[in-house]
Amino acid sequence: MPECAVEDVGVSDFVIRDATETDVPDLIRLVRELAAYEKEPDSATATPELFREALFPASGDRTAYALVAERDGTIVGTALWFRSFSTWTGRAGIWLEDLFVEPEQRGHGLGKALLVRLAQICVERGWTRLEWAVLDWNAPSIEFYRAQGARELEEWKTYRVDGTALTRLAGA
Repeated sequence: MPECAVEDVGVSDFVIRDATETDVPDLIRLVRELAAYEKEPDSATATPELFREALFPASGDRTAYALVAERDGTIVGTALWFRSFSTWTGRAGIWLEDLFVEPEQRGHGLGKALLVRLAQICVERGWTRLEWAVLDWNAPSIEFYRAQGARELEEWKTYRVDGTALTRLAGA
């Protein structure tokens, strides 16, 4: 995926680019900042090694992808995503797992630039959807997403099985 010149997305002094393996410590840092913002700091247990395996495997397919937003040589934002699939359209899409911009960097169009790049990837590849979830209490993010043209899928509920419930379901 090519680097996205920020002028292409209306931001003046940022670069949106694919993450590289050397960016993993910054990705971990930003994910931990996001977990703290979402009031779940102890839930962010991913290690740099796990991120390297997922994003830059020695063999096999990637599990996930990441974009970074860089300003003056410093990574200040990220979009971590993976490929999804719609059985209804028969095409792939993007599931945006995390979008995070450092609080002091917000309000400059950086979050929009990351979303624009993800939308460009979808369009370039003929993919049909860009989707994500947001916590219902996160009003600033909900407002931001709506301003980008996103619509809430009110009829859908997200379910998760993890921890002991996952182990129990697996029959262990």
